[in-house]
Amino acid sequence: MHSDIHHMVHTYRATELRRGAAEFSPVRPALRHRMGWTMVELGLRLAQCTPPPARAARTA
Repeated sequence: MHSDIHHMVHTYRATELRRGAAEFSPVRPALRHRMGWTMVELGLRLAQCTPPPARAARTA
């Protein structure tokens, strides 16, 4: 592919991506913040759970 054609294709694609990024509306920061801390809290609770005690080995 010739460099000038490659440059034209790259410029066109970059314009498309910028247009799409401008139309994109991200999740509200407040919601993202609350979800993040909820996931951290859940992870801490799961990490603190102790597994049930293993049965002691029986000898005959």
